[in-house]
This record gives sequence, structure tokens and C-alpha cells, in this order.
Amino acid sequence: MTAQHRRPARVADGDDLDAAIAGADRVLVLFYTTGCSLCQAIEPVVGNVARDTGVPVVMVNPGDDIGLVDEWAIRSVPTLVLVEDGTEVGRLADGFQGGDAIEAFIADHA
Repeated sequence: MTAQHRRPARVADGDDLDAAIAGADRVLVLFYTTGCSLCQAIEPVVGNVARDTGVPVVMVNPGDDIGLVDEWAIRSVPTLVLVEDGTEVGRLADGFQGGDAIEAFIADHA
């Protein structure tokens, strides 16, 4: 994923997620589920955050690859996980977050 990749990318499963993370120094992962209204509401917000910060966003539905629930300790959606060099450096799992809160979260974990 290049810095020009500003729109959230959807990946199908853990293998695709691993590949997306491996291809970026820093990535924001959005764990979501279909039918989750908060997840739908946060999608355009993270798109704006990606454009404003240059941090690529990858979206994955752990319901499509149930192993992700345990691997990433997903207890609620939406969950945002900031990954740097393949390692989780921060997590926001408090429901819907606005763009300013997400950008501050990224800056706090820089």
C-alpha cells in the first residue's frame, strides 16, 4: 500500500490482512461487521483520516475469518487497531469515534 492509497481497503481474511500490514510501515485496521450501524458510520470517517494523515486504512470483517477474533482479541466492533512495523501500538474499541479523536489517537501513538 502506498501513501497515495487514501481510501480504506477491504480485505477478505487474515492472510490478506497480514499482507496489507506487511506492505506498510504503519496501518490503521478497522475491524467491523456487516449490519453494524456504528461500523457503517465510521467508514467514511476513517477514509477522511487516511487522507488527512497519510496512514492507510484496512478494513476486515472478523466474521468472515473467525480466527481473527482470537488472534486480535476483538471483543466489540468497530475496533480500530494501529499497527506499526507489524506490531500493534494502539487500540480504540470504544464504539464510534470522530475524525479528530482518531487523528489524535494516531498522533499519540506516533
